[in-house]
Amino acid sequence: MPEITRRRALTAAAAVAATASAAVTLAAPAASAAGHHDPAAPDSFDEVYKGRRIQGRPAGGGAHHHEHGGGYEVFIDGVRLHVMRNADGSWISVVSHYDPVPTPRAAARAAVDELQGAPLLPFPAN
Repeated sequence: MPEITRRRALTAAAAVAATASAAVTLAAPAASAAGHHDPAAPDSFDEVYKGRRIQGRPAGGGAHHHEHGGGYEVFIDGVRLHVMRNADGSWISVVSHYDPVPTPRAAARAAVDELQGAPLLPFPAN
């Protein structure tokens, strides 16, 4: 039987560690798909801001999670405001596209400010 050298022992340990890491990485998407709450997801809100009702919540089962909003819906007076989460974690909306804000609530408020009382018109879905 060949002797176990330090090199062989380290190689075997690295292979075991790589296999364990791959198993954890492959299991993580399955866990999130099972419905576990994302701790980084924004909180829901429902408030009146400058006389307009703004609401935000994680998207329901009927919404498409591949949309830019990352599975989050925002409404102004019951009309859906199209929002998008940027790579840096900031949010923008179709109304205030060039003014990133830290949360979907801030995006709804910025849209209300920009609308200046005008109604939000539905954004056509692709």
